[in-house]
This record gives sequence, C-alpha cells and structure tokens, in this order.
Amino acid sequence: MAGKFTFILCVLLSAASCQGQQRGGKVSKNEAFEGSINAPEFPSHLTWLNTDRRLSLGEFRGKLVLLDFWTFCCINCMHIIPDLKKLEEKYPEELVVIGVHSAKFTNEKDSGQIRQAILRYEIRHPVINDSNLEVWSSYGVHAWPTLVLINPNGRIIGVHSGEGIFQPFDAAISQAIPYFEKKGELKRGPLKLALEDARRANTLLAFPGKISADPQRRLLIISDTNHNRIILSDANGAIQEVIGSGNLGFKDGLFEAAEFHHPQGTAVDGEIVYIADTENHAIRAANLRTRRVTTPLGTGRQGTTAGLSSPWDLVVESGKLYIAMAGVHQLWVADLKTWDAGPYAGSSQEARIDGPLREAALAQPSGLTTDGRKLYFADSETSSIRSADLGGQGAVKTIVGQDLFEYGDKDGARGEVRLQHPLGVLFKDGLLYVADTYNSKIKVVDPVRPPRCHRGELGWTPCISRTAREAPKPN
Repeated sequence: MAGKFTFILCVLLSAASCQGQQRGGKVSKNEAFEGSINAPEFPSHLTWLNTDRRLSLGEFRGKLVLLDFWTFCCINCMHIIPDLKKLEEKYPEELVVIGVHSAKFTNEKDSGQIRQAILRYEIRHPVINDSNLEVWSSYGVHAWPTLVLINPNGRIIGVHSGEGIFQPFDAAISQAIPYFEKKGELKRGPLKLALEDARRANTLLAFPGKISADPQRRLLIISDTNHNRIILSDANGAIQEVIGSGNLGFKDGLFEAAEFHHPQGTAVDGEIVYIADTENHAIRAANLRTRRVTTPLGTGRQGTTAGLSSPWDLVVESGKLYIAMAGVHQLWVADLKTWDAGPYAGSSQEARIDGPLREAALAQPSGLTTDGRKLYFADSETSSIRSADLGGQGAVKTIVGQDLFEYGDKDGARGEVRLQHPLGVLFKDGLLYVADTYNSKIKVVDPVRPPRCHRGELGWTPCISRTAREAPKPN
C-alpha cells in the first residue's frame, strides 16, 4: 500500500552515533533520543479494541511506544505483523505497541470488522479505530503501514513507512532502553490487556480463507486458515481428510505432522493438492495417495530463493501452476515438471494499468480462475475483476473496476460498476462468480457475452448482470 517505500527516521540508527556517553557519572544528552516534537494525544472519543478500556499516551510515560498505522486490507500491513510480534516478544516490559487502524475502505471503518481482523491476524496489542483519520492526520501520516516511535517522555523519535521494520526499530529500541534507563526515565513492566481472543468461541473452522473443489473425488477443499490446516469434506460437510497438524509452522511430512502458516488458495491436479501457504511464502504439495506434504517452492521466508511473497490463490492449467502473488502485485507461473517459476503478469507496481502482460500493473491479486483461454483474477486493492491472456502472449485487461481509491457497491455498465475489495472469483458455464468481499455479496459477470447495458463509443460494454440470489445456480 505504501508503494515505493521511503525510510525516514528521526533517530540515528548506527550503533556508534546512538549510544549515550557517560561523563563524570552522568549520561550525556542525545538529541536523537530526546526528540523535539511532542506526540499528539489520542482523541478521547475513539473506540479501542483488544483492551477493556480507553487508553491514552500519557499513561505510558516511562515506556517506549510504537504506533502502527495500518488498515486490514493492506498486504504490506500484513507483512509487518510478524516483525511487530518479534519486537513485542523481545521487549515485553519496555515497549508498548499500539495499532492505529486508519481505514481505506468503508467496510474497514466498522469496529466489528476490525475486531475480526484482530482475531484473524492474531494481534495481541491494543488497537484504536481511527475511522475518520483523526490520529492519522495529527501525525502527518501518508501511507500504510507507517510506524512512529515515541520515547518515554512522549516525544517522537522515529518514523518509518513500509516493510522491513524489525531491524531498524530493534536497533533503535535496543539503544534507547539503556539510554533512558541510565537517566532514570524508563519504567519496566508488562502491559496487561483484555484481548479479543479471550472472548472468541471455539469453532471447528477458524477464518477459512478459500474453498475449492475436486470434482473427480466429489470433495470440497477448505482452507481452515487460522487453524493452519486443509480440510477435505464431502458435499454434506462430512470430513474425509485433514492435511496438517494444526500447529503453526513450516514442516513437511505425513498429513498428521505437516505444518502450515495461514494457508489460502488450493488447486487440484490428479492426486496432488497444491496449497498457497501464504504466510510461509511457499507452495506446498499434498499427495492424496501417499498422504505426504512436500514443498516444491519457497523456504518459509518472504522474498528468498524464488522470491515468493504472500501467494494467495492458485489454478492449474496445461501443466502449469498459476499463482496470485498478492505480496508483489503480480501473477506468477510455475512449471509443474521442473518447478521453474517466475512472474507471468504485472510489473510489481501497485496500480490498475492494463497492457502487455509484464508491463501491466496489478494491485494485490487475491482470487484466480480460468476458462482455459484466459486467467481471471480479483484485483482486490483496485476493487476490480481483470483478465490475463494465457500462452505467454497478450495482455491484461480490466473487465470491471476502476482504481485504488474508486470503490462502492453498484451494478451496471463497465464504467458504472463499483465493487469493494473482492477476494474471490470462479469461472463456471461462461460466467464469473465474484466474492465482492467488503460488500458481503456474491456478484456475477459475463466476461465474454456481456448483457447490453450501455452503448458508447466502443460499442456495448460489460456490466454486472445480477446478484447471486438472481443468478442461475451452477451444476
């Protein structure tokens, strides 16, 4: 969401320049850690989550405070959550992390939706619902995610926009702690919270992210995302097989022992179920005959080896595995024999730009399907449904949708249609069934023979034809 990230720090992050020097038993003043700008207090009327009371910056005097400006649709915001957790675990008594949820989409302003996101992402620090961007504006924030480090005296000493947060903030915090401790301005002690997780019901599924089907075996393949496993059931819901131990991790082996990290999309090819192991940044293969899981692509770390980054959905076509690579705003392709893999469509710029496959710009593609001639994908951050020609030649085209900040809930002709952060799409009998996620609707598009909704200079344009309750049921 932050695009090309810039690194803006008020603190000096080199070890040599940040360490306080002792002279005559006194700690010398370090302007970098002292700061010159007072952190604005939070408006008192805002709603707080993951805590049983409203909090204020004033009560955290004596601690380092890290504000995380985020919005729950943003893939870059998702990418830094593991780094935030590492910082919280490393400095449990000296650091307080506060999430400032500054919504992009209308759906994200709702406290109930934010509460679900807190549970889905397993966040364990307090979060403010900054629905009208009040805190965002008072801190001069311009991009998601942005992090602001505040010293124990309530002054801003660091600002960073984008990913890759652990190393710089770890360096700053590790040097700030002894500096303020020597001055007698650091107060140690953990922050006790009434977490949303304590009120969550224990259910069979936990935030299932995707579902696909194996027609040959008449099985549904359910990504039980927050239980870190894949469930295979019949059409009546009777469980036939479970892939994964349920433990969060990155481990191959028998189904009972294998470990995943928040898996999303799946695709079946014969006896193999391919799995987008999203937060392991890997593609896993589950053999239904041998009941073993292997890892043909990925190492469990973002951006290493093949460069996988948050694979979100999969489709198999003509011996190739196509991957909606949400983390780098591209579609990828892997040869199922050699496992050579690389970008197929998208320049990695986050935008909605149509054109030749590798020159086009996508924005967090999160759903993928095919009719055998084209790939269709839900381009979630532009609230669009788009296509990419198969065969390695051709172009990316937009069927419906506009741009990063153009969204809504409107049927009609191509230029009139508005979706809100769609996450899924399925081609069936000539139609695209769209999970218009933030509108809580299923919608239908005819990508080839659109209804005659509007006649303009370019002829008849496609339109959203009808909502799911009016659409013909697929066989």
